Amino acid sequence: MHLKNRLFWIAAFIVVILDQVTKNQVVSAAKSWQLETIIESKTGNIIYRPTLPLIQGIFHFTYVKNDGAAWSILSGHIDLLRFLSFAVSLVLIAVACFGPALYFWDQLGYGLILGGAMGNGIDRFILSYVVDFLDFRLINFPVFNVADSFISIGIVCLLISSFQKTEASSRRSP
Repeated sequence: MHLKNRLFWIAAFIVVILDQVTKNQVVSAAKSWQLETIIESKTGNIIYRPTLPLIQGIFHFTYVKNDGAAWSILSGHIDLLRFLSFAVSLVLIAVACFGPALYFWDQLGYGLILGGAMGNGIDRFILSYVVDFLDFRLINFPVFNVADSFISIGIVCLLISSFQKTEASSRRSP
């Protein structure tokens, strides 16, 4: 049996595994990390969260329970976010199964996005929040996770693919 869009499936599988393994490791390890005090910007509440400085003031592992999407958008709307994760995953699976054979960058991009959507979706369905832990403090970026990273990389792959297709079609034009 020939598996169509093989890179798509491999990329998605690897991302889900990497994402879930890293999140499980962080949740286990965070129990021994120092607690830092944060004043939540939306509510003004004081919260304590585990953090492990890898490069002090630049890059930390910081355990955060995110009940929203990127930058905590739609925070508290877990049912909507569950639906969106599930819907995006189904659409991408349908494209890979029932659509044409995809180009390299399309397979890689869609596969990385599927893996990220499924990794965060698993968290949303099981935990009702997403585990975030990658904390780049030097640029004051929101805490994120491996799934988020691969979704972003997948988008870059699709941009590369679109530029390659544009160049190929412009060469055919008179």
